[in-house]
Amino acid sequence: MQGWPVAHRGMVVGLLGGSFDPAHAGHVHITEESMKRFGLDRVWWLVSPGNPLKAKGPRPMAERLARARAVMRHPRVHVTDLEARLGTRHTAHTLRSLQRRYPGVRFVWLMGADNLVQFHLWDDWRWIMKNVPVGVLARPGWGVRGRLGRAAQSFGGCRTTPELLARSNPPAWAFSDLPMVDVSSSEIRARGEWG
Repeated sequence: MQGWPVAHRGMVVGLLGGSFDPAHAGHVHITEESMKRFGLDRVWWLVSPGNPLKAKGPRPMAERLARARAVMRHPRVHVTDLEARLGTRHTAHTLRSLQRRYPGVRFVWLMGADNLVQFHLWDDWRWIMKNVPVGVLARPGWGVRGRLGRAAQSFGGCRTTPELLARSNPPAWAFSDLPMVDVSSSEIRARGEWG
């Protein structure tokens, strides 16, 4: 396992959480686009122990981390098991822990538009919106539904542009359309290419 990522006061770090079961070119694409569009200094992939909203658990952490590190090779991206180290399972708990551990670092939560649709089901989702800027990335077939979802409607007055997001005080969120890479972990598993 790699150590704790390094971040300095004033740095803007995007956090992309998920099971990464498996990591693929789509994850790489949205990470690189996030850095450009939201003005991020770094991105940390938070390979989660498991998704509380999914009944079936993912493949073992060591396999998912190894695959993610093989797929994501960028000097400003750190693939990590921080949630397992912190002992957190919910995003809000993870964010609180990271804010305590890295005072002065500005975190931006990154997610696909598919997650924005169901964001109101996440534990303490309002706290997340009120305490961390959120960058939402288009996913094939989810853009309009994401923007019409409960969370987007509840915080509609807090929407900003992608280039201003990293320096905006929360609550703030931005939606970024980007060239699509139509691949998903579910499809890879269904084809039997992973596990």
